[in-house]
Amino acid sequence: MERLTLPPGGAAAVDEYLEYRRYKQHKTDFETVPQQRPIELPCRVTGCQCKAYHYVPLNGTQPVRCRCKHFADQHSAALGFACNSCSKCSGFHSCFTCACGQPAYAHDTVVETRQERLAQGKPVGRDVPYAAMGGLTGFSSLAEGYMRLDDSGIVGPSTQISSLRKPEEDDMAYFERRYQERIKMEKSAKQKGKTLLPPGTKPS
Repeated sequence: MERLTLPPGGAAAVDEYLEYRRYKQHKTDFETVPQQRPIELPCRVTGCQCKAYHYVPLNGTQPVRCRCKHFADQHSAALGFACNSCSKCSGFHSCFTCACGQPAYAHDTVVETRQERLAQGKPVGRDVPYAAMGGLTGFSSLAEGYMRLDDSGIVGPSTQISSLRKPEEDDMAYFERRYQERIKMEKSAKQKGKTLLPPGTKPS
């Protein structure tokens, strides 16, 4: 058997693919959008007990654990999400805090149409050339929503930031320039902080 070796960062790409494949095991394409709300994405896997797709966050590249210390895939896919590895767990419940500052259990998986999100004033991504791209419209699509530096959402960054992009810049050039500007601003702020101190005093 041939041994598979991955380049640096390759494991993360495999994890992202596996997450995408798990998502695609559910019905995500509709000829007509269902009328019931919330829109559920039923499972296509024969014998699976899950009612609809339910996103479980990652901590970096690692899946989050339940308070019983077991992973999500060690819990039942049926509603209630009882643990298959222990009897003390009443259902999957993770205290993991995501980048927005809220615990994982405070989040819901919601499927909405573009028009519904626009009507509610929620952010929407740019249109993509073909469905297989999902929500990927550039490098910033891989970042958490609040960290994106592009104008891919209604409540995205201020126009002061998004208008700084030059027409000829690709994603990498734009984000590299923004990064260098931020480093320069931080250095400048540190220098100003030092000069504002009275002579003979040391910063605490």
